[in-house]
Amino acid sequence: MTDWQALQQKSFYEATARERANGIVDAASFTELAGPRDRMSSPHLPALGEAIEFDDGVVTGVGRVGKHPVFVISQEGRFIGGAVGEVHGAKMVGIFQLAQQAYAQLAAKGADSLAERLPAVVISFETGGVRLHEANAGLLAHAEVMDQIQNARGKFPVIALIGSKIGCFGGMGFVAAATDLIIMSELGRLGLTGPEVIEQEMGREEFNASDKALVYRTTGGKHKYIMRDCNQLVEDSIGAFRTALASALQQPYAEIARCRRIGSEALVDEQLALAELSCEIQPQDARDVWAYFGNADAAAIPEQTTADFLRTVRRRP
Repeated sequence: MTDWQALQQKSFYEATARERANGIVDAASFTELAGPRDRMSSPHLPALGEAIEFDDGVVTGVGRVGKHPVFVISQEGRFIGGAVGEVHGAKMVGIFQLAQQAYAQLAAKGADSLAERLPAVVISFETGGVRLHEANAGLLAHAEVMDQIQNARGKFPVIALIGSKIGCFGGMGFVAAATDLIIMSELGRLGLTGPEVIEQEMGREEFNASDKALVYRTTGGKHKYIMRDCNQLVEDSIGAFRTALASALQQPYAEIARCRRIGSEALVDEQLALAELSCEIQPQDARDVWAYFGNADAAAIPEQTTADFLRTVRRRP
């Protein structure tokens, strides 16, 4: 068994950023850019007496899925919780710029070449959001990445993968929501404010961050799939994420773009309707919402395997 084949079987949740980056594209096709040898570390952390990493907590590069060039951003939660600072953000932006260049080159060759080899940006999120050590630089990085996503609209897909230990929270939750397609596992978590922050600001009686079952019912992959905040739910393996990614890239770009959750007046109206619904039904727990959407045995959902869940679940219409 090759290293790449072994990666396909590895837990996405347990994998490092570099393992995810290599495993979600075709075997031996990933080339890391601005890697540790380039020593692109934060200029701010040493001044604060903090340790640095020579990749600043994010792996970036380009690989291939079939004929499609895939520009990869893979965040590492083991370094400052995957938080985004100046260099981390600059590496993300740089990958988008390379994808734009690839798109322009293919577009110049004609529509057939572009359709066959349409590039994609794939972000494997594992982050708590802004790196508070770098404050404004981190906030600016978020804004620049959002700007790059907008620049990609109408050209090539931006796809989010969420299934790592830290989850995807803070400003990066906004970034994930702005992508064209979100693929999650049951173990993935997505939200704006992390559980610990909610508990700190609102009190344990409002949200007990140590109650892992509650955390996953509120921010986990199954809940996000029911609410259509994520488009696909897969098993917890790098290979399962890769299979879903490869399947998505076989679709026309217009079909991928239809999976967006934000970006149009109709989608804004849909979100406002959900806010009104929450006031109407006043759920005390995510299970109340699952039952409202037609899941008769909502209490059993957390214990279901992914396969059983997908076979029986009723999603938000």
